[in-house]
Amino acid sequence: MPDAFRRRADKGLRGLVELVFPLLFPDDCRVCGEALREVSRVPVCAKCLRDPQPLVAEYFCVACKTPFVNAFPLDESGRCTLCRLGLTGFDAVYTYGSYEGSLRKLIHLFKFEKIHTLAVPLGKFLARALPREERFDAIVPMPLYWMRRWERGFNQSELLAREIGRGWNVPVKRAVRRVKATDAQAGLTNAKRRANVSGAFAARKNANLKGARVLLVDDVMTTGATAAACARALKHAGAAHVALLAVARTDRRAAVQSFELASLIDKGRQSRE
Repeated sequence: MPDAFRRRADKGLRGLVELVFPLLFPDDCRVCGEALREVSRVPVCAKCLRDPQPLVAEYFCVACKTPFVNAFPLDESGRCTLCRLGLTGFDAVYTYGSYEGSLRKLIHLFKFEKIHTLAVPLGKFLARALPREERFDAIVPMPLYWMRRWERGFNQSELLAREIGRGWNVPVKRAVRRVKATDAQAGLTNAKRRANVSGAFAARKNANLKGARVLLVDDVMTTGATAAACARALKHAGAAHVALLAVARTDRRAAVQSFELASLIDKGRQSRE
């Protein structure tokens, strides 16, 4: 009898929770739109938090981890043109997933809708991207220009950096600052992106990074031009090694494949004319 009573009580309690929960917590998942069925610190369902997958590529640069459609852009050592020319500034890159789908939505909720609690699940993605054998002396968040930080109210990269710092027991240092506002990078060529952020960063006087291995943390990596400029400022301050860690990166392979397909279609049309 006690077991039967307990089962009925549990069933009744679950029914009561299902009835009352939508009244107390009326939000739907901010990613998929489905009704939330469990109490959480973030307005996102468990499925959408599990959905983002690691970025997988058959061909990629061994240094900056840029994915490619084929091996043509890589030399015999597996490095891309930018890394061969020394234009990246950083020594290694670690990113979790592609900047699209549910991962992009999570980052937007965190960054633009100021849902700070998403730093925890996004920080877990960062931790999964970072090899456990790596060792760092300091974690540095990508800085915002003071006006942008004032407008947004927080630096998303700093919240992510603190999540990694707690998990790895490495101090977080605001060792570099953004000394000038820059134009939006979207739509610029790689060369113009580098020129746009040239001189945008400077190490703080108390950075104390001589000989240090530094982990630079950001939310999204596009071409890496901004991170490269920041990494150079860190090395100018004495850092011996700078690695970039980002939640997501832009995957341009789809755009390249679309361009190649359009070119083939265009050539086919010309051959028929």
